[in-house]
Amino acid sequence: MQKLTPKEVLARYNIADRKKDAWRGLLEDCYKYALPQRNLFGGEWESGTKGDGKMTDVYDSTAIHSTQRFANRIQSTLFPPYRNWCRLTAGNDIDPEQREGVQAALDVYGEKMFAVLRQSNFDLAMSEMLLDLAVGTGCMRISAGDETTPVRFEAVPQYLVSFEQGAHGKVDTVFRKLKIKGEAITQTWADAKIPEQLQAIIEDKPTEDVELVEATIYKPDGDYYCYHVIWPKSEAELVYREQESSQWVIARYMVCANESIGRGPLLSALPDIKSINVTKKLILQNASLAVAGVYTAADDGVLNPETVSVQPGAIIPVARNGGPQGESLKALPRGGDFNVGQMVLDDLKIGIKQIMLDDTVPSDNMSARSATEMSHRISNLATQMGASFGRLITEALLPICRRVLYIMDQQNLIDLPLKIDGQEVKIVPVSPLARAQNEDELAGLMQFMQIVQGLGPPGAMALNPERALDFIADRLGIPMSVLNTDEEREEMAAQMEQMMQQQAQAAQAEQQPEAA
Repeated sequence: MQKLTPKEVLARYNIADRKKDAWRGLLEDCYKYALPQRNLFGGEWESGTKGDGKMTDVYDSTAIHSTQRFANRIQSTLFPPYRNWCRLTAGNDIDPEQREGVQAALDVYGEKMFAVLRQSNFDLAMSEMLLDLAVGTGCMRISAGDETTPVRFEAVPQYLVSFEQGAHGKVDTVFRKLKIKGEAITQTWADAKIPEQLQAIIEDKPTEDVELVEATIYKPDGDYYCYHVIWPKSEAELVYREQESSQWVIARYMVCANESIGRGPLLSALPDIKSINVTKKLILQNASLAVAGVYTAADDGVLNPETVSVQPGAIIPVARNGGPQGESLKALPRGGDFNVGQMVLDDLKIGIKQIMLDDTVPSDNMSARSATEMSHRISNLATQMGASFGRLITEALLPICRRVLYIMDQQNLIDLPLKIDGQEVKIVPVSPLARAQNEDELAGLMQFMQIVQGLGPPGAMALNPERALDFIADRLGIPMSVLNTDEEREEMAAQMEQMMQQQAQAAQAEQQPEAA
């Protein structure tokens, strides 16, 4: 396929961006009420202003806290920080005789991969990406780093990214608009070719932001990606590369038919979020009336409304407090009820928390829970997420591992001759949420083993203990380094048999003198 010109790339970018603009009103509402600090839909990016108040119209923080808890819960159960949340395993195409050696090497590569992740900003970027995932689509850019940080992760707000959906519903072409200081262009892209017009701008105002378009376009005929960096003002192409791997990971919580933008739980909770915001606003208005009130003043020449101060402890001079002369001192009547709408608020809060999966783990002020109960809650979370759990594995976990291993291979940190395609090398999740899926299989095996033990010798012949232990270790994600190989097991069995023969000979030798 022929290389696209900058004009053709910008044309595809504009089409993808217009499709996303059709969602702008819906996405803006979600970010406005639930993620105000990451909201770029309010015009801040276009105007260039920063630091504006983004919570002026937000009166309730239930959606904000529930969204943060949603992101924290997904991260702790699927991408737990400073823990290994996946494992590289040998696929079906590997020769069974070589499987143990290959698995031992893959375990070493897996440990190196997580060592690289721990010295990078992966955990921070993942938490930000999962916040966007609550709206529907999380975007992460994974690029090669330096010796200190081999891999760099950047969670890009959904506002800055537009994409195309290719075959089988896979996002394979991604566009990004960005602003960067002119003097930082060559620092970011060492192979950038700066046109004369842009070079003049950089020399005159090196710290002024330059708006660029970054495009990663998939070429199915050659199974590779074309990477473009274009200055749209003059349609000049600054960078062009051909690469085997895409630096983008686009994960969607749920996708409807004929749609490419993801739909997250915040879209389902948006009616309740808007309702609770309006209700809270009305309650605060009623509270202000209950504190200050609204009064009428008689124009009798004594009361001056311009100088009256309605505040606690204030005494307002009036002509009389009733007839004929009234009381000397009388309290102003207070109106309103601070509990108006409280029942409505409670119902809306419960609904929002249920949709945002904010009701599956006890709060911090409750007593400690047993491991069995927490395991059940994690399993319940996996059930509530349903198909979204599988989509996160397919669109987030697997692409992240493939991209990181690719960068490590390019930097000679590992030598991975095998393909991560599910046949030669498989990526198996071992996070708490993924392990919850294996509990049913383990429970079935344990129940079968109990039944076998009760049947005596016939039952013992029906079960291979070594294979059963291997199955349990595989489902629990136990590395091969702590398990004995087949050769070591055979050697240990031979040693045990030899020890039993020596003990039998010693016992026989002791019995012979007694018999004599």
